[in-house]
This record gives sequence, C-alpha cells and structure tokens, in this order.
Amino acid sequence: MKLTKKMLLPLLLIAVVLLLSSCAPGNERFTLDEPAGFFMGIWHGLIMGISFIISLFNENVYIYELYNSGWAYDLGFIIGASIIFGGSSRAGCRKK
Repeated sequence: MKLTKKMLLPLLLIAVVLLLSSCAPGNERFTLDEPAGFFMGIWHGLIMGISFIISLFNENVYIYELYNSGWAYDLGFIIGASIIFGGSSRAGCRKK
C-alpha cells in the first residue's frame, strides 16, 4: 500500500490532535499541592479549541485547568487564547 498525499494529511492531522490532547486541562498531572502555573496557562489557552472539542466527548477533559495558581494561570490562559484567536489586532487591520 502506497502512502499518498491525500492519505498523509488526515493521518498527520489525527496525530497532531492526539498529541495536543494529551496535554489538555483536566488530567491528573496537576493537584492542589502542585497547581498549573503561568506557562501551562499559555499552553492551555493555545489549545483551547481542541480541548473544547475533546471535552464534548470526554468528561475528564476541560477547557480550563481547575487546579491552577490563580492570576498567573489566568493571565497565561488569556495570552494563549489571544495568540490563537487574534486578540485585538484584527480590529485594527480592518479596511475602511
């Protein structure tokens, strides 16, 4: 069986989604004693869209890590989400 470009793209996409979902919020990595911090907030903000889709099918995955460090995680999450969704830069680039 020869691997063509049409077959390679879906396989690569599935591999990337599985790789990103392994770091999704809600796993047992973080606890009250070791909460998620700023950099994990950035990562969780970046993969928020994928985490949302996975959370529809898996009740153990969330968009937002419940065991977090507070404002530092929140700031990182907002920065990560802004990077992916464009922040306010799209409003300034409108054609008049």
